[in-house]
Amino acid sequence: MSSRPILCLLALLASACAVGPDFHRPVAPKGAGYLPQSLPEGTRAAPGPDAAVERFVSGGEVQFKWWHELGSPELDALVERALRANPSIPAAQAALRQALELKYAQQGAFWPSVGLDYNVERQKLAGNVASSAAPGPQGNGSTIQPPAPALPVTFTFHTAQVQVGFVPDVFGLNRRRVESLDAQAQLQRFELEATYVTLVTNVVGAAINEASLRGQREAARALVEHNEKALAILKDKSDHGYATRIELAAQEAQLAQARALLPPLDKQFEQNRDLLRALVGNLPNEELAEKIELAALKLPPELPLSLPASIIEQRPDVRAAEQALRAANAEVGVAIAQMLPQFSISGSAGGMASQFSQMFSRGGPFWTAVGDASQPVFQGGTLLHQKRAAEAALQQAAAQYQSTVLQAYQNVADSLHAVLADADALAAAAGAAQAAKLTLELTDQRMHQGYSDYLGELAAQMAYQQSVLALVQARAARFSDVAALYQALGGGWWNRGDS
Repeated sequence: MSSRPILCLLALLASACAVGPDFHRPVAPKGAGYLPQSLPEGTRAAPGPDAAVERFVSGGEVQFKWWHELGSPELDALVERALRANPSIPAAQAALRQALELKYAQQGAFWPSVGLDYNVERQKLAGNVASSAAPGPQGNGSTIQPPAPALPVTFTFHTAQVQVGFVPDVFGLNRRRVESLDAQAQLQRFELEATYVTLVTNVVGAAINEASLRGQREAARALVEHNEKALAILKDKSDHGYATRIELAAQEAQLAQARALLPPLDKQFEQNRDLLRALVGNLPNEELAEKIELAALKLPPELPLSLPASIIEQRPDVRAAEQALRAANAEVGVAIAQMLPQFSISGSAGGMASQFSQMFSRGGPFWTAVGDASQPVFQGGTLLHQKRAAEAALQQAAAQYQSTVLQAYQNVADSLHAVLADADALAAAAGAAQAAKLTLELTDQRMHQGYSDYLGELAAQMAYQQSVLALVQARAARFSDVAALYQALGGGWWNRGDS
């Protein structure tokens, strides 16, 4: 037998390549930045106890446990509980394991398939024999006897064989499939990292919102209390003819407006509490021991600001979109390879006999070797349209990747605008609260000196509580901006210990 066909086949396998486009990682957009103008060194300082200034550290490293910088042990405990108990984490981990197993399963096609087969057959053959000679006397005086009927035959037949098959990946069909599945597994990995980052941000956001709502409720209750006192004084004055009905009605309306603030705040507080319970894995009837107070939180003195070129490496959603692009790129190669010739090699060897012990004796062994080559010729345009569909999916994935990158930079820019603007808003709210407090103190002095009545002091109290309400909201916005900026920068997932 000539060895030329075997040598040609080996040369073909050695030079085999994967058809279709090779994937190249996208590069960061040239000249990317966060703001059209230069970023200030830090935020604006607010008067009084809210004078904290946050300085931007260009190129600073984003740590995964960034929430520790807010200085609240209760918040740290809530986040750690959520990371242990929230079901979204094991769900994302299981999705990653599934994607990896699918990739490993497809990698098995690189190896020959080997199977063992043993078959035993028990069969009975009919023994009836037909005869054309009729019984009876013959001319020579003898009598023809019909042949004796044949006895049925029963036998057992054993067959044992090993079967080997191999499909050479000449045009890279299987390699492209493995590449696509590997990209999907990596996509699930980044989805898992995004789950960690999103869960942490949601817990921190819910905790800050709870602290804000608690402070707002306290301020609203104090506002209602002062309005009730003012109404009681006006009623007494009205009974003695020193206040008109219009003044009394105006105060009643002001009290009603103050009371109307409480139900929405109570609803938001309880619903936010329900959200926090769910995030840490509790049922709605399981109370949380942690109580987050806004006064216990502190702003970090420094905020890391990653370089713009690092965003596409740090954002898990961008990395996931990149892997989706890679998977779509590989599927184009799969579609092209399906239009090309396919080769396969198979063989079997074994033995057969009526006695088990004789299967591999002389005359029992057998073997087969089969080489196969097939080329699709006409399939009604199916393969062509599958290729065009894969190319369209690749274009879609490329556009979605670009959209994800733009959104990532937008998120960082939005967060920076919020940090700067809310620092200004806090400074204004703190200034207003200081002015309202000073007005209250001066009004109180005038009342004790006899130059003002109690209604004037109550009006100053109500103005001060209104300013406190706005100050609480401004403080909470600053802490929420910190969480949003860390999430926009990727959340530091690459610094997670078990990443």
